[in-house]
Amino acid sequence: MQDVPAKRSNDGAADSSVSVTKKRAVSQLQEAKALEHLPCAKMYERSYMHRDIVDRVCVTQTNFVITTSVDGHVKFWKKRDKGIEFVKHFRAHLQAIIAQAQSIDGQMFATASTDKLIKVFDVVNFDMFGIISAQCVPSALCWIKDPLDQSMCIAVADSESPAIYIFDPYGSPEPKRTIRGIHRQPVRLMAYNPVVECIVSVDRGGMVEYWTIEEPHGLPSLVDFQLKSQTDLYEFKKNKCVPNSLVFSADFELFACTSTDDSIVRVFKFSTGKLYRKYDESVAATSAIQSIGENGAFKLDDMEFGRRMAVENEAIKSPAGAGTNAVFDNGGRFLIFSSLLGIKIVNLATNKVVRVLGKPEPHRFINIALFQGSLEQTTSRIDLAASLNPGAQRNIEDPTLFCTAFKKNRFYMFTRDEPDHSSQDNTRDVFNEKPTREEASLAVEPAKKQVAKSAVIRTTLGDIRVKLFPECAPKAVTNFAGHSKNGYYNSVIFHRVIKRFMIQTGDPLGDGTGGESIWGKSFEDEFTPKLRHDQPYTVSMANAGPGTNGSQFFITTVESAPWLDDKHTVFGRVTAGMDVVHLIESAKTDKQDKPFDDISILNIQIQYDE
Repeated sequence: MQDVPAKRSNDGAADSSVSVTKKRAVSQLQEAKALEHLPCAKMYERSYMHRDIVDRVCVTQTNFVITTSVDGHVKFWKKRDKGIEFVKHFRAHLQAIIAQAQSIDGQMFATASTDKLIKVFDVVNFDMFGIISAQCVPSALCWIKDPLDQSMCIAVADSESPAIYIFDPYGSPEPKRTIRGIHRQPVRLMAYNPVVECIVSVDRGGMVEYWTIEEPHGLPSLVDFQLKSQTDLYEFKKNKCVPNSLVFSADFELFACTSTDDSIVRVFKFSTGKLYRKYDESVAATSAIQSIGENGAFKLDDMEFGRRMAVENEAIKSPAGAGTNAVFDNGGRFLIFSSLLGIKIVNLATNKVVRVLGKPEPHRFINIALFQGSLEQTTSRIDLAASLNPGAQRNIEDPTLFCTAFKKNRFYMFTRDEPDHSSQDNTRDVFNEKPTREEASLAVEPAKKQVAKSAVIRTTLGDIRVKLFPECAPKAVTNFAGHSKNGYYNSVIFHRVIKRFMIQTGDPLGDGTGGESIWGKSFEDEFTPKLRHDQPYTVSMANAGPGTNGSQFFITTVESAPWLDDKHTVFGRVTAGMDVVHLIESAKTDKQDKPFDDISILNIQIQYDE
């Protein structure tokens, strides 16, 4: 009798193990299915221009993409089956746009600037139909539905006081109502939840408030708390930081906030006000991951990581950093946000990063917006003109992530397709802006050919200055300058060092077997009696025989090396930094003449003489 319970217990454990395995398999299958409707390309497929730095991008429910730039311009783009199409350009404000918002249904869009004017746009008909004089400098805009007459109105937060004004875009220029007493400081962010007809707002002190539009502006009835002390809504106040974005998930059950004060992305459950997820994207946290280096998906080359850290520190301290945000996918399963390493896609259920977009790109992406596909109602003017069946619906499935980048006058599109580099005339960076008069006049003038005259080779042990000889070795100099300019030599090591003879570098593989020219093939030798290996610090091309020049080069340290003449092309000589050459020469090496401790090229700066 004692064996029976034991047997049942083992069976129960086995059943439990099988159940867990099945659940895990189902979860993985669901994740894979959901990821099919998100961008997956590591590099952006296309980018488009503004005349000035692009600071915001948004995607509407009506399949329009709206971009704004720091010069107050607004551009409308229409999402197509593949890519986007430019629709209309507005010079909306004379100053920078400081607040913008789209309505829940994607039919209307509004912008505000320091000129105290709010411009209201009909998105579907891409037309500006209203101008509201707010009599204050707005700090935040939010489209809401007035519970009294169910009309769409704009909530405008005053940047100098805690007051919030409600305007009817079609009605009187005076505020429909004024709301006071919600906050003690000016409001910085507002987001509307239509499910419970409630606004979530954050002031400059980091206080988060839920409130209804109707007086007495209390908590909505469907939340699961009565006191704020029962929630985590004091999170920002306790950490002395202020969020710079607030966005709801599609089902309005979650909302996410980003903050450049501490570089943490926080996800809250709306009904309870509890903190659900927290992601630390600070420089310190990223540096810790970089130093451990266990996960290759987040590991960067040390030089590249140092560059990105410098850009990150500059970005989070600049006004552009306030544009950082996070977005949910349509199913609320994934959270997407930009970081130092690229654009991360996080599975909120498993709490794991499932995809990183843009990691190979040199840009620091800031503001993002996601298009996943939806039924398109062909009711706008542009569609009515082109469609034989205006009432038809069709499903657009081209998941695209739109994003801006730090100090860039472009916005970028990540899709499920990598950029096409097979065609030379196919560029992913579209030049859709007309040139200025100055640019046009420069284009008319014949271009002067730049000739590389000298170079500074910056190494981990110091700088080496080199005089180049383009008149005697034009191809070798052009190849060297081209590789230097495009960063080909960055982080390349000195792989061969022989005392009292030479130091050799230029192989990206680091073993003397790799490297190619800027033309992708070997180029011929350039010998001349004017340039011989008759003095130390001569810079020559390394090769594997006649006409096999690629990217490798060496610097001699011997007084004279006549046996190298007419075998290796001389294209330069060291003019300063000889001590650095000797420091490299004196490095301890193994049997293959490779230094035990890597000595690398940081970068090479070329000086041109036009």
